[in-house]
Amino acid sequence: MSTVQLRATLPTVDAVVTLLPTGSELPDAVPWAAFGFTGETGDVAVVPSGDAQVTAWVATAAEPTAEQQRRAVAKGLRAVPKATRIGIDPNRLPEADLAAIAEAAVLTTYTYLDYKGAEARDKTTVVDTVTILSPDARKAATKRLVEEAVVVAEATCVARDWVNTPPGDLRPPAFADAIKAAAPAGVRVTIWDEKRLAKENCGGILGVGAGSDAPPRLVRLTYNPEGATKHLALVGKGITFDSGGLSLKPGASMMTMKCDMGGAAAIVAATNAIARLGLPIRVTAYACIAENLPSGTATRPGDVLRMRSGATVEVHNTDAEGRLVLADGLALAVESEPDHVIDVATLTGAAMVALGLRTTAVLGNDDDLQERVLAAADLAGEPMWRLPITEEIGAAVTTSAIADLRQHNPKPYGGTLFAAAFLRAFVGEASWAHLDIAGPGYNDGGAYDYTPGGGTGAGVRTLVRLARDLG
Repeated sequence: MSTVQLRATLPTVDAVVTLLPTGSELPDAVPWAAFGFTGETGDVAVVPSGDAQVTAWVATAAEPTAEQQRRAVAKGLRAVPKATRIGIDPNRLPEADLAAIAEAAVLTTYTYLDYKGAEARDKTTVVDTVTILSPDARKAATKRLVEEAVVVAEATCVARDWVNTPPGDLRPPAFADAIKAAAPAGVRVTIWDEKRLAKENCGGILGVGAGSDAPPRLVRLTYNPEGATKHLALVGKGITFDSGGLSLKPGASMMTMKCDMGGAAAIVAATNAIARLGLPIRVTAYACIAENLPSGTATRPGDVLRMRSGATVEVHNTDAEGRLVLADGLALAVESEPDHVIDVATLTGAAMVALGLRTTAVLGNDDDLQERVLAAADLAGEPMWRLPITEEIGAAVTTSAIADLRQHNPKPYGGTLFAAAFLRAFVGEASWAHLDIAGPGYNDGGAYDYTPGGGTGAGVRTLVRLARDLG
């Protein structure tokens, strides 16, 4: 990922991105009409300069929000992709949000080349340094804000890397080991293997992982800074590959299923960022990791699993596996008696039907917590929208004839709502919110704004922002 520098004067770079608020006076020396630049918000003009550099002028709103600044920076950086070092000049932007600019710089210049050959690597532009010009560069407060923004952006990129890794190279034991290796100072990591999971009665995680020869794992991260008065528990779905199990997916639908551990990647990356930032809030995170494959040992539709909470669950569809691993993680999270519990998961295709590919569904049992999640998401620039857990959908969870709970909805409607209602059965009275990132967790199209193709790191920035607000 790119290095960000904060400078009072601009060093020699290959290109400069300049944000130009609507209504600003345009330099007379540039023939703007020839570049098709009208100054309307979103316009971009790449203008050569006399010193063999170029300037990408990006028109913004007169008083842009932090998210508008992020997107404007991304437009400029994508307009000059051949540059290997880029300087961003926010001097023309009144009260520029340098933190947002730094965050966007790291997120936009992200590349994943681990599996590219030497020739492909040589042809791929990699931006190694992004320099931000600011007259406040020498101020300690400004430097701190930029450094903190970079920490969050880097954490998002780590989550992207994990999601992008081919599933055969990030099976459950390997993912657990990677999480442990990535933990910063102050974060304690505990890994439960299949024997410990059995001892701890985690029937959901074991049931999902039963068809794979790579056994499941549960990874617990704890961050407990001195003086913390609030406790946040995070739970993430970590299905390293989802074939659907015996309820097998069509082949084409499996191509992106390495992304099904995006929730676990997000909660781990967020926890590490919270620790690196030294935020004064206790965090306990649970990454629930398994590989969902068909075999002679796989869980069958009609099987009954006994969960960590003690409840029994009748399995109706082995492709609805995420809620089973989350159920054990949520039960464990509640046992730690946190103030709030949040789970993150690429859980239901129904969320994409309802909200599209860029918006996270938010559900839960605590209106205030859900509103705080939405407020944090708005500041972070991650679109989210609340959905209800309706009475009739909630009642359907308890309609199994032979077990306490039914795993899958009996009718093909309200899939996102049913999944959340199922999860709600495992949190009791705890304050809880559920983030379904099925849409924004993976981008199988072209890059846009500061979002690349492939893993997006959805949820990381919102969770860090929420932790800051709660602490």
